[in-house]
Amino acid sequence: MLHNLGGWALAGAAAVIFAECGLLLGFFLPGDSLLFTVGLFIGSGDITTPLWLACLVLFAAAFVGNVVGYEIGRFSGPRIFNRGDSRLFKQEYVDKTMAFFEKYGARAIVMARFVPIVRTFITVTAGVGKMDRRVYLTYSAIGAALWAVGVTLLGHWLGKYEFVHKNIETMLILVVLVSVIPMIVEYWRHRRAVVRLAKEAGGDPGKETKGGGRHAAV
Repeated sequence: MLHNLGGWALAGAAAVIFAECGLLLGFFLPGDSLLFTVGLFIGSGDITTPLWLACLVLFAAAFVGNVVGYEIGRFSGPRIFNRGDSRLFKQEYVDKTMAFFEKYGARAIVMARFVPIVRTFITVTAGVGKMDRRVYLTYSAIGAALWAVGVTLLGHWLGKYEFVHKNIETMLILVVLVSVIPMIVEYWRHRRAVVRLAKEAGGDPGKETKGGGRHAAV
């Protein structure tokens, strides 16, 4: 995608980052791998934009995206989540995000940056819950700096190594795998909790109570 955009590569990347952070339908976009690749391409010269400017643009896209997502949630209220499952939207995405937010509080705004899907829905969730705007903006800025700038710098730094250039597809796969580790860990912890509760109740750990599947998946 970046090669096809040519001179518009940075603008295209910023648009994707904005959509993933601020628009509900952007949850499937490849933010982590895209940031990494932008940094790598700047290091190799495929993108001629100065690194500092690219980091500033991507930071702005991530931050403004979060602001837009928050305002959408604040304006729309809980009804924005009251919709049935479709091919793209799943209610479990909302449930997992709300559980993540309840568990970590304001810190979730920063931590969610590194968790695919959650980083998209948590902005709207914060708005629906009318989180204090000043606190939200502060944590959003911190998260944008650590994620958008941090991952881009990582790609630029690793791009100096010939091995990375020769195995870029493998590196991108690794980035994606690393980004989903938190989801795998949460799923494993959930399964352990289900088994433990089932044993305590003397039931079958392979079954979940009727009507509780959605929240149990959190």
